[in-house]
Amino acid sequence: MITIQELLDLDKTIAAELFAGKTYPWEVLDEIKPFILKLGETLSPEEFDHPSEGVWIAKDATVFPSAYIGSPCIIDHSAEVRHCAFIRGSAIVGKNAVVGNSVELKNVVLFDNVQTPHYNYVGDSVLGYKAHMGAGSITSNVKSDKTLVVVKEPGNPIETGRKKFGAILGDNVEVGCNSVLNPGTVVGRRSNIYPTSCVRGVIPSDSIYKDKNDIAAKE
Repeated sequence: MITIQELLDLDKTIAAELFAGKTYPWEVLDEIKPFILKLGETLSPEEFDHPSEGVWIAKDATVFPSAYIGSPCIIDHSAEVRHCAFIRGSAIVGKNAVVGNSVELKNVVLFDNVQTPHYNYVGDSVLGYKAHMGAGSITSNVKSDKTLVVVKEPGNPIETGRKKFGAILGDNVEVGCNSVLNPGTVVGRRSNIYPTSCVRGVIPSDSIYKDKNDIAAKE
């Protein structure tokens, strides 16, 4: 349930090559920055503006004047970066994606059509095609005791070796408002997270997460 193949449609991101040869999505997190810098140099100047060092923005994307775009960053076609968004760097924003009001991104890949529209924090994470973060929902990317993150797949905990690792959302995941995705959370394709949830571990695909003791399969 937690491999790249099981979670993500690589046809729905400009960053498909970033995932080549890897098994788990979090394996790309250390490589996002150099990948952006390499890919950016290949982007057509007819399609992408290059307003500052390490930043490429599709000409048909919409970026509000109050948004901060840190380097390195690629904002793909028809994406929208709204008022006071804070892209700290090492971020890939996919086609038609929304980075909303006061949203903060750091070391992330947002696949095409991802929506992080209101007051979200997304750090050290990968959000699959059409994943949606409800207002105020966040990825927590560092454990309170600062120990390394473990992906708690049932019966098979996986040591990631990472101090910073937020969440992996499969394609078409819906996260309810004001939810917290704890470090190392993996949510399978098409699953829904109830609002105000505190989520950790691996949530199967096609599930409805109500709380840690109540995870129902979709009918």
